[in-house]
Formats: sequence, structure tokens, C-alpha cells
Amino acid sequence: MRRLKRFVFVLVLVFFLFIVGCNVWVVQSTRDQIYDDLNKLPDHSIALVLGTSHRLAGGGSNPFFEHRIETAAKLFKLGKVDHFILSGDNSTQYYNEPVAMQKALIEKGIPKEAITLDYAGLRTLDSVVRSKKIFGQNKITIITQPFHSYRAIFISNYYDMDAVAMVADEPELNISFKVLVREYFARPKAVLDLYILKTDPQFLGEKEELNS
Repeated sequence: MRRLKRFVFVLVLVFFLFIVGCNVWVVQSTRDQIYDDLNKLPDHSIALVLGTSHRLAGGGSNPFFEHRIETAAKLFKLGKVDHFILSGDNSTQYYNEPVAMQKALIEKGIPKEAITLDYAGLRTLDSVVRSKKIFGQNKITIITQPFHSYRAIFISNYYDMDAVAMVADEPELNISFKVLVREYFARPKAVLDLYILKTDPQFLGEKEELNS
């Protein structure tokens, strides 16, 4: 019984150290590529906007979505980017993140010709890898919240992409707490996907040109 307890303790300790270590690695290795100042952001002509639902579970407007759209529109109007890849989940006919993002950007004055929709961005890895392998982009600006940007850039670096992130505002803690906790475990999952499991996006297929 004592040996079993010792084994369980060691197992829990290793798991804890792995979680913490992966988080430190993901954040520390990417922090220099994360920007919160529009004036300091390098000019990359293509921006990848990572999708999320435009509504919260209770039906209200999702501030994560709204802030990403606001940041994307600012970048375009300042001439920091010329074209967007809007990548998100389109798993059912009633849930379409790319179309919702497109509608929101057009309402902010972004021309439809400056937008390409990626309907197979089922998760961050898929969105980043598809931006390179399907849409042919190796140099991108990623738009998302700070907590999410580290993992997105970490994946980009693994695929030898020239990527930076422009962070959108994070909602208040009472709204973002659960998402922040989930992200803490998503980073070790990204390490496993990239370095151990060699996980590919769920959908690849033929290359596509950006809208012109």
C-alpha cells in the first residue's frame, strides 16, 4: 500500500511538473512575438483572426469575439494588414464562426474582397497550419486575446512560420476565468500534439487562393 501511494504521488508530481513546464515553455518562448501596441507591430499583409462564438452561452454578446473584430478592423484601417483569413468552426448549419466574423467586419467597413473564410479552423492548430498549407501564407499576424496568443505563436514557430500576434483586449476576470483555466491545460496538449503525437489538422485538402 505504501508503494502504491508513493507511485501515485510521483505520478501526480510528474503530471504537475509537466503542466507547469509546458506553460512556462510556451509563454517564455513566444512572448517577444506578442504585441499590444499597434505602432510597434510589424507590417504583415495577412492577418489570421482566430474564431470564437459571437454569443455567450446565456445568449449575450461575446466580448472575446467583439474585441477580436475591433482589433482586426483597426489594423486594416491603419494599413497594418491588407487581408484577413477568418478561421473558425463551421461544424453545423446553425454554428458558423467565419461567417459571423465576416459579417461583423463588413459592418465595420472592411471590404468583402479583403476577407477569406476558412471553415475548417476547428481548433487553433488547425487554423494556424491551414493558413500555411492550404492558403499558402508563411508570414502572418494572428489576432486573438493575450492568453491564447502564446499557444498560437508556439504552433506557428513549430511550423517555421514568420508570425506575430496582435492581442485584443481580454474581458473581465469573471467572464474569462474559465477560459484562462482551460488554456492552462491546452498548452501542454499543444506540446503533445506537436512533439509527441504529430497531430495534423482534421481537414486539409487542396490549396486555395485568397480572395482578390
